[in-house]
Amino acid sequence: MGREYELKYRGDAAVIQAIQEKYAPFTQITMETTYYDTQDWKFRRRGWSLRRRMENGVSVCNLKIPRPDGSRGEWETVSASLMAGVLALVSQGAPEELLSLTAGGVTPFCGARFTRLAREIDLLQGSVELALDQGCLLGGGKETPLCEIEVELKSGEDGVAAAFAEALAREFGLVPEPKSKLARAMELAL
Repeated sequence: MGREYELKYRGDAAVIQAIQEKYAPFTQITMETTYYDTQDWKFRRRGWSLRRRMENGVSVCNLKIPRPDGSRGEWETVSASLMAGVLALVSQGAPEELLSLTAGGVTPFCGARFTRLAREIDLLQGSVELALDQGCLLGGGKETPLCEIEVELKSGEDGVAAAFAEALAREFGLVPEPKSKLARAMELAL
């Protein structure tokens, strides 16, 4: 199982541009994300997220579950379809409960469409990925702008990412974004 520890901040186009100029070069990834759940919200009730994302045209399936320490368990696999992805995620160690949850079918209910500029940054005691996301969140036939900055731990202790993120927030006047893309898109859908 992978473990995801990340910090998110609200941004705007000017802040994204300033961060991009300071930390260039970045890799650009076009992303179209669809989140799935059962008709009776079994994933939502567990705090799980099941998604399929097209990343520069490549289909990637992902499952995230909450962990007691505030991080998330995460499994990800390249897969041509969501259901093939579910099988692959379980084979990677995702909870077998995923099979029974999806057995009756799942429905897309919200999503996101955005461009990510990403760069891995090596630090003294680890590394982080700096991601700059701009686009929109989608749900319930509505959309709202998306503009956020993410710092995700890639190696080292959580404090490595936290220290980098805090310094970035101070320098660029960033405000923490406590809600995930899924939570904000779900608000549109409900």
